[in-house]
Parts: sequence; C-alpha cells; structure tokens
Amino acid sequence: MPHLIILDASHNQLTDFFGFQPPKNLKEVNFSHNQMSVMKELSAYSTLTKLNLDYNSFSAIRGLEKCKRLSHLSLAHNNISRIRGLDHLPLRKLCLRGNVIQKTENLQTLCNLQFLDLSCNRIQSLSGLQNLHLLGNINLESNLIGEVKEAAYLHDLILLREMNLLRNPVQDQDDYRLAVIFLLQHIVLLDQHTVTAEEKVSAVNKYDPPLEVIAARDHMTHLVYHLMQPQVIFDSTLPSLDAPYPMLVLTGPQACGKRELAHKLCQEFSDYFAYGACHTTRGPYYGEEDGSDYHFVTEEEFQNMIQMGQFVQTMQYGGHWYGLSRETIERVAREGLACCVHMELEGVYSLKNSYFEPRYVLLIPTVVDNYVCFLKARGFYSNAQMETAVSRIDLYTKINRESPGFFDSVIPCDDRAEAYRTLKQLVKEYLGLEEHVGGSESSSITPDNTSTNATGELLPTNTTEATDLMDSYSRNYQNKIQAKMTPQQTPAEMTSNHIRQQLIREALSGKSPGAYAELFQRSAPTAPSSLPSQSQPLPGPSSSPMRPVGLSGPDPDEDSSSEESRASSGLSMRSSAGALSAESPARGSDAGSGHNIEPLDMSMLGQDRDSYRGHTDSGLTPDAPRSVSERVSPTLPSSPGRPGANVKPVLPPIPSGRKTNDSGSKQ
Repeated sequence: MPHLIILDASHNQLTDFFGFQPPKNLKEVNFSHNQMSVMKELSAYSTLTKLNLDYNSFSAIRGLEKCKRLSHLSLAHNNISRIRGLDHLPLRKLCLRGNVIQKTENLQTLCNLQFLDLSCNRIQSLSGLQNLHLLGNINLESNLIGEVKEAAYLHDLILLREMNLLRNPVQDQDDYRLAVIFLLQHIVLLDQHTVTAEEKVSAVNKYDPPLEVIAARDHMTHLVYHLMQPQVIFDSTLPSLDAPYPMLVLTGPQACGKRELAHKLCQEFSDYFAYGACHTTRGPYYGEEDGSDYHFVTEEEFQNMIQMGQFVQTMQYGGHWYGLSRETIERVAREGLACCVHMELEGVYSLKNSYFEPRYVLLIPTVVDNYVCFLKARGFYSNAQMETAVSRIDLYTKINRESPGFFDSVIPCDDRAEAYRTLKQLVKEYLGLEEHVGGSESSSITPDNTSTNATGELLPTNTTEATDLMDSYSRNYQNKIQAKMTPQQTPAEMTSNHIRQQLIREALSGKSPGAYAELFQRSAPTAPSSLPSQSQPLPGPSSSPMRPVGLSGPDPDEDSSSEESRASSGLSMRSSAGALSAESPARGSDAGSGHNIEPLDMSMLGQDRDSYRGHTDSGLTPDAPRSVSERVSPTLPSSPGRPGANVKPVLPPIPSGRKTNDSGSKQ
C-alpha cells in the first residue's frame, strides 16, 4: 500500500512497533491501547506528522530524532519517568499525561511547542518551561505543585492563555487564584474558569497596587477612623465657604531641597505661610530638630495616631511611615496663615483624595550626575537608597508628562538659589504681591492690599488684580464640584442642594436668623404699645441722610427686581458682626402693596451695645417668657448656639495676608 496516509491500529494486542515496511507517504499513525513496550528507530518515516502511542507500556522515548515533520506526539498513560529524546523536534502539541514524570526537563529546544499536557504526573517544579515562548496552553492537573511562586517561571510566556492547576496542593493557599492571575496577567482561562477583568484588577491591587490605589486605601482608613471621633468644625474650613483652605505642597525626589525651600519660604512670607511639620517613624538626620523639621515618633505611636483618626494623609517610603496630621494644619489655620508642607509622590496621591485643594509644586533635578554627587556629599544614604532616589526622577517626569495638571508648576532644582527665586516669584504671583514701578516713585502692594509710595504714604489701589487668582481658584473649585454633581442630579435636586448650601454658608458665617426669628417673618412687624404719639414724624430716607446700623428698611429708590429677590429669599441685610437685624418681608395680602411697613420705635435704636448684650447674656431662650416689647421687636440677636459665634474670624483670604494678633483673638 504505497499510498497509505493514515493508519489506525488502536485497541488491539500489538506487541511489535512498526513491524512492516513503511509506506513513503504515511502521515498519521495511531497505535494506542496496545501492548507495545519498546520504541524502535523511525528514521524511515520522514513524512510522519502525528503519532499516538497512548495506553501502552513504554518507559522511555527514543527513535524520533529523524522525524523532522512530527508535530503531534501523544504518549499518555505509559510508564515514562523522564522527558528526553525530543530535542529539536518541530512539535506543536505534546501529551505526556498519566506517567510518572517528576521534572519538566529537556523541553527548552522545543521552540514550536504550543500545547503541553503534563497532567496526572508527579511534577513539583516548573523550572524547565521558561523558554517555551510560543506556549499557549498547559495542563498541570493532578500534580504535586505546592507553591504559587512556581508560576513565576511562566511569567515571561506572553502567549500563555490557558492553564490548569486543579487538584494540586497549591490550591489550598489563601488567595491562590488571585496570586496566579497576578503572576500570569495574560491568562484568560485558569482551572477551566474564565479569568474576569475584575479578577485581574483585584490581583494587581492586592499584590502590586498602583500609587492611586494605595492612596485611596489610606484615605479610606483615615476617613473611617476620623468619623469614629467626636466631630467638630475645623478652623481650616471656616475662612471661606466657596474656596478650600489654602495650602502649598512642595514635592520631588529625596533630598531635592523641598524642606529647605519650604522653611525659607515660610520665613520670608511669614505673614502668609507657616511650615507644617509632618510625623515620621524614621530617626532624625544630623541637624534635624524634633517639632521643627519633623515630629519624630515611634512605630507604635504612629499607628495609634492612625487609629485615632489624627492624620489627613500617610505614606510609606524607605521602610518608614510619614504622615501629615490634621492638628498640624489646624495649628497653622488658627494663626490665620496658609500651611506649607513637603512630601514625596505617595503623599501627594494620598492628599489628593482628601477635601483639601493645595497648590502642588514639583522640584525636579535635571542633571542626574549633580544630584548623585549631592546625595553622596550628604553621607546619609546607602547605595541602594541613592539608586532608588535616582530612579524616581523618571517616575516624577512620567507622571508630569502623562497627567497634565497633576502638578501646578514644575521648577528645576539643580541650583537651589535659582530654584528658590523661581518659587518666590511663583508665590508672589499667586498672592498678588507683584511690585509696580512707575516714574521716579515705586509702589508695592502691602499685606493689607493697600499701596505705599516711596515716602510711605498710602495710595489707593485696585484690589481686584490682587485677588483675581484667588477668585479664579474659588471658581475653579466650585466648577469642579459642580461638574461632579451635575451628571447624577435632576434640576430639582440641584435647586435643593443650592438652597441647603446657601443655608450652611449663612449658618457658618453668622448670618442665619435665630431659631425664634422666623416668628417675626410671617407678617409685618407692628409697633409696640410704648411708641410715642403718631403726631411725631419719624426720620426716613427723605428726611435724614443717616440710616440705623443693622437695619435693612425699604429703600424707595431700589428697583423691583432687588425687592422681589429679598422677598423671595426672606433674608435681610445684617451688620458685619451679625448681631442686629430687622426683617421687612411683604407677605400675604401685603405682598403687592409696596413698602407697607409699620413705623418703628426709634428710641429702641439708641440702646448701646452693652445694654444689648445684657439681653443676649441674660439666659433667655426661645421658650422663656418675654416682655411685650421683646416679643414684637424686630431687632433680634443672632443665634447664640452657632459654633464659633463669639470668636473673631481667624483666617482671612490669603491675598490680604493679615495675621491674627493676640488681642483680636481675645476679643
């Protein structure tokens, strides 16, 4: 039969291996389920492509060296103990299932191998499979693999898509599946179950989380622990309800000059900034002072602070913990200043998850050799630490390139003096402190937003330019928050949120009416019985240029639109202290009758502030009995229960640069 191509002699009792003259064109042979025990030389079968010798008694592989076209070989369920005799064969599929193989050896020359079945053997290690770069499917079911790290030998096999490790001891380990998926991130089928995208993300987040994930977890930890503590209104939230508390963050690689520039900046701009010292578990370097450069604490103290919710952000670098505590920020905020801190990139990611919106300035070395020389000159760092610091330069550069806007500004720090001049100019532009020179006299903007000439005389100046940056910062912050809220809200929800936010602003700024003030907004106030006779004329806008402080009576010159806005809001203009207020609503049948308000007893406006405080400090409550004049008087004190009502505002906007003095705080 010279033209025979396929020969199937399976399920017989053959004991002789190819005991006939081979046809020249024979390609596929099936001798499975017979009684053969020894393989003979097959050099004459040059055209053979598939050979099936399953369920026989072979103990060794031999005689296949001349089969240069053999692509499929199956020797399942024999007595083979070692893999050999397959060197440089063009095999694409190899099945050695059900033997007694203990090592994956002598397979590195099978460059075309795509499918490998080694199930039901005694294999403990996968160290011989790392060079099979075309391998796409491997079956290792029912072996003795006990360590997840063995999968690391397959890490570089980027075409590997399917893997079976069922019934191996390794499956008893915790998170075994996620660990294997992490080591083999190209795999799509593990243990006959599809690998989902969620599992791949979970594996990466568990064993090698990116900086964003680490920062998010730290922020979640701090937030949970903070909510477990008694809640208070922080000083850093009170100065402005439309813009976040101003902070300046200097970041960059290790020993790039962040701390030195931060200290120098806070010394020169002491009316605006104060240095915020972070906590750390590392020991102090030479020249560092506790409380001035860092707060040096033990590992146990640091963990206790985390559990007490005292940190805004934490990070790990070089085996040590670093953290910015909430009290550090509050201590600076109570002084009426902005907080200036420095931190590594991990700290920036963590702080970006908080409600703070700092300005981030990146200090980056551009000449690596000079940076390495500086690290060596300090003498604090080992070779490994210096290599890590140098490698992080590329990390900062990559983030700045791939994430525009991640840093607000980038400053080269090879020359520390030049870097500080650039930083100083940047801060001046941010604060609106640019010097203006004109003619023979020069004027500069002082911290209180007034101008002085060469003789020291105060000159009027337009504060709009000085506050443009702060206003734009506030608008950008509001737009960002609104952009986050808009897609998920209906117009009714947006209107409701706007009203609630307005009420919160008024409550925190001391402009909201007291709990009992709403009683006098339901109808026009009437004159008390102690008013003088109506024959005495009352001073009005037409008869007197002066108007009572703290009252917002109707102005006949105002247009109807402003009148309607006041009537719809139900709010009146109050004094700067929020102590005196009067309502003039038009409700019910009087809503369209113009300025129809009963005359007030002007004698009551003559009371001095001390007598007014006597009423508010007398312990009266909304439910306490009052006199007739007190019940009907539209002149009402603000709510005594507002947090911080008796404290002077301590943090004006940064462009003003005013630092709260001790006398003001006492008042």
